[in-house]
Amino acid sequence: MAVPKILVVDDERSITEVLKSYLEREAYFVITAYDGPEALRLAREEKPDLIILDLMLPGLSGEEVLHQLRQDASRVAVIMLTAKAALEEKVYGLSLGADDYVVKPFSPQEVVARVKSMLRRNDPDHVPLTDLLHLAAGKLKIDTMAHRITWQKRHLDLTPTEFNLLLHMARHPGRVYTRAQLAEMIFGYDSIAEDRAIDAHIKNLRQKMQNAGAPLLIKTIYGVGYKYEED
Repeated sequence: MAVPKILVVDDERSITEVLKSYLEREAYFVITAYDGPEALRLAREEKPDLIILDLMLPGLSGEEVLHQLRQDASRVAVIMLTAKAALEEKVYGLSLGADDYVVKPFSPQEVVARVKSMLRRNDPDHVPLTDLLHLAAGKLKIDTMAHRITWQKRHLDLTPTEFNLLLHMARHPGRVYTRAQLAEMIFGYDSIAEDRAIDAHIKNLRQKMQNAGAPLLIKTIYGVGYKYEED
């Protein structure tokens, strides 16, 4: 497997350099940017495997950088760095297509742990079970090796987290997952905040499936969580 490439974006150079140093100790290839336009350019040209993205950036906000990347159909994993403590602000960032977030101030070790967890989950070499799933009478196809999901041959442009959520639930139709269980599987940890993050990701996933013409396959079990179920 090639060495993962990580783009670190923050206008505070001290933060960027510290994260770069810690990530390079883990043998990652790290590139850096200090403003929004440079972050967007590097993301498009360098095609990193993961972006650590501060939301408060000069020139172009982190939210706008993320929005434009998702408009480009980029599925790169994105971890937000935010000083905004309000849960609604973090959920808003997730609704734009971020996969995870870390609130400032943070420890570099925490960020490295999140990076490792996300890259490990998205590594095709570590995807268990069959390479290709056929569901909903063959209309829904999940190719784990290509990291590609289609509904009636229409590609679903999912983020890595949305892909993993659908994959986990679709492998066990009818099984009800609590938000805590999904957070543990997707993020590797659980808290009330991550429960809300799961809701945001499920909402995005449902919308993309609906846009592709799929019926409501991710059902809400009120007071419990979610399940994949075909009518």
